[in-house]
Amino acid sequence: MKRIAKIDMNKCPQDHACPAVRVCPVGALSQDKKNAAPFVHEDICIGCGRCAMTCPKKALYMTQEG
Repeated sequence: MKRIAKIDMNKCPQDHACPAVRVCPVGALSQDKKNAAPFVHEDICIGCGRCAMTCPKKALYMTQEG
């Protein structure tokens, strides 16, 4: 099983530059536009949880997959 980040779109305000994108140590999060939800590149995510700890709205969370 692998821990990966997921996004709860109901909690993500999608109205600012996502602060979690900057803290990902492997670049597994990206954001196409400043006012869009971030995208999790699951194949890159190492499951460290830094993004989930940084998200002020708790829209990012960690889950087990595989």
